[in-house]
Amino acid sequence: MTIIHGLTTGTWTLDPSHSDIAFTVRHAGISKVRGRFTDAAGSVEAGHGADGTQATAVIKTASFDSGDGNRDAHVKGADFFDVERFPEITFTSTSIEAKGDDFDVTGDLTIKGVTRQVTIETEFNGTALDPFGNTRAGLSGETTISRKDFGLTWNAVLETGGVLVSDKVVISLDLAFIAPQS
Repeated sequence: MTIIHGLTTGTWTLDPSHSDIAFTVRHAGISKVRGRFTDAAGSVEAGHGADGTQATAVIKTASFDSGDGNRDAHVKGADFFDVERFPEITFTSTSIEAKGDDFDVTGDLTIKGVTRQVTIETEFNGTALDPFGNTRAGLSGETTISRKDFGLTWNAVLETGGVLVSDKVVISLDLAFIAPQS
């Protein structure tokens, strides 16, 4: 049964090899650093309409990659993600509000053992049948969080004033899901 924008009911599984979970944070007040997580699992349990649909995700913190080994080691350490003690970031939706073709997905985001409610403005990018017979759906989304809200408080004061790492972190998602098999 079709429910929203061509999605059928059932569990749509994240295709991590065709998805991107990324972030951007301002560095030294003058540039932006980008990074991503390369190991994630997730699903959309599509029900009857937005009210009957739920999304979940689990991201492995050790998969953090900014393209710089020294920075990655620091961010994976106790100053930031502390991957030994907190190996996962999780998200569980609590509500999904349809806004035309788009959605506001609100849910509980847990980073470093701290849970906060966030809303991800999400764009539905459509569905397609791949050459292997799989139906796929694409979603893009973005939200901004305060890293301090999640206990990520490490910083360094700059000689010129300001701090090395901004508090504001933009999370960007480009996600592909595979339809449930009939």
